[in-house]
This record gives sequence, structure tokens and C-alpha cells, in this order.
Amino acid sequence: MALSNSQYDAVMRAYGQQQFKNRHEQEERIANVYQKITVIRELDQSISTRAVACARRLLEGDKGALKELRDEIADLREQKSVLLRSAGFPTDYMEMQYRCKDCKDTGYANGAKCHCFRQAEMKYLYAQSNIEQIVAIENFNTFSTGYFDDTKILPHLNRTVRQYMAQVVETCKNFALTFSTEPGNLLFTGPTGVGKTFLTNCIAKELIDQFFSVIYLSANDLFEVFSKNRFDYNDEDDMRGMYQYILDCDLLIIDDLGTELNNSFTSSELFYCINERLNSSKSTIISTNHPINELRDRYTERVTSRLISRYTVIPLYGDDIRIKKKSGSVSQR
Repeated sequence: MALSNSQYDAVMRAYGQQQFKNRHEQEERIANVYQKITVIRELDQSISTRAVACARRLLEGDKGALKELRDEIADLREQKSVLLRSAGFPTDYMEMQYRCKDCKDTGYANGAKCHCFRQAEMKYLYAQSNIEQIVAIENFNTFSTGYFDDTKILPHLNRTVRQYMAQVVETCKNFALTFSTEPGNLLFTGPTGVGKTFLTNCIAKELIDQFFSVIYLSANDLFEVFSKNRFDYNDEDDMRGMYQYILDCDLLIIDDLGTELNNSFTSSELFYCINERLNSSKSTIISTNHPINELRDRYTERVTSRLISRYTVIPLYGDDIRIKKKSGSVSQR
């Protein structure tokens, strides 16, 4: 699930195009300034001339030439700044402007992939997992509480399922709204077809639109990555990259936890993943058909203790919405 060579090349071409755009826009800004403040063109020419003269003096052994040049250029640049400000331009108006200041639109900073490159990678990963098409259909605008019963008060909820689901939706909206300042973790539990996956897609859509990195994986796919990272040496680099994305992305969504083949390996890897993301304050959303007591039996105590203590547990109720959609038995929102 890492980028293919063609996808990597496409990302780098986009950076090249951005760099070309940056240079073109800088040239336009410089031309605009030269037209309105002709003396600045003369200052720039003077800076170039003095730099060439300094280079000659350095070649001739004049060690004091460099300090002299620095002082002169600093004075000339200060004159430029004063002229730009007086004409209403920002002092950096003639300098190169970058979409990402950290890597200067190269994709790499300090010898490693920049955060903006990882966002570009995520875009391709979304396309691979088809999540962009899914969240276009399943989002807060298309979520309807009309599929949930509004006739019976459930004693343990002290409200109808529909009223409860309206509150759940608001909780999910608030989770997405405050994500940048208050990241958290959610655990959706409940039977098949009550909206667990739909709600995670709603949150994913909001965060993707805010340019957060989101990885959505079924439990089976998640543990397949873990297994290949551990045992498949042919795809070692690709799997190691994907494994790191799982640990580092802003939001990891694990759908249908409990459908995978359960053994000591899956329990160990699940604990490591959950614990690492908690330690690095990265958010995770998990959906499962199993209630908490069954998760405790299925996984280790360490796993369930993390889920109970560090996740907001949201149980969902109701009948299978898929069946209701087929039969057409749904009330208006």
C-alpha cells in the first residue's frame, strides 16, 4: 500500500511544477516593483556588481573583501526594505514565496520526507483504498437519523434510539471540529448495520477536507500489513513505510475489529499499535461488533484496559439499516 514508482514520480512532478510556479510569480512581483520603484532595480544591479567585484578580490587574496561586501549588501537591502514599505509592499515581496516553508517546495526537509510530502502520499493512499469515493457518499450531510426507531424509550438510554443517535452525531461532529486542538480516540460498538462505519466515514471526510492524514483499514487489512512488515522480506521497504504511516498518521481508523483471525500475534501487534499512538498523541477510531466484555475475552487485558481508559466508548443500537434500506421502511429525518 506504499506509493508505486509512477505515483512517486507524479508527486515529484507536482513539486517541480510548484517550484516553476514560484519562480514565475517571483519574476512577476519583481517586474511589478521595478516598474513602480525604478531605484530598486538600480540597487539590485549594484548588489550584483559588488558581489562580482568581491569574488575577484577574494581570488586575489583579499580576505577582508567578504566582510566588506556583507556590510555593503546589508546596507543596500535595508534601503530596499525602506523603499518597499514606503510603497506599500511587504519587505519580502520580491523574495521567493513557498507553499511549504519547511521544505521550500522540494518535498524533503532535513534529509527526510516533509509533512507536505506525506500529505501528498496520503492522497494517493486514499485513492488506493477508495475512501475518497466512499466519503463523498457517506458524510454528515447524508447521514439520516430516520433509519432509527423513535417510538420506544429504551430504559438504559432514557430516550429513543433516534434521539440517542442525534446526540452521537453531535459528538462525532464535535470530535472533528476540535480535532486540531483536542485529539481523542473513539470506540464504536454495536451489531452489524447500525451505522458504525458510516459515522467513521463522516469523521474521515471532515478531517480529510482539513488536510489531516487519515488511514482507513479494515481489521483484516491492518493485521495483513503487520504480518507482512514482520515476515515478508520481499516487500520489506514498502511494508515498513506503510507500517510507519499507520503509527504516524493523524487519524487511524480500524474498521470491524474482531473479524480478523485472533491469536497472540494479533493481540500483541494491536497493543503495540494502540499504545504507540497513545504515547505520541495520535488519534484512533475503532469500530467493532463486539461489546467491551467480549473484547476483554478476545484480546489481552492490556489492550482492553487501554480502550476502556483512553477511548470514548460509544455503543450503537438499532436494527440493521441495510435491511431497512432494502425494504424502504425509513422515516424522514
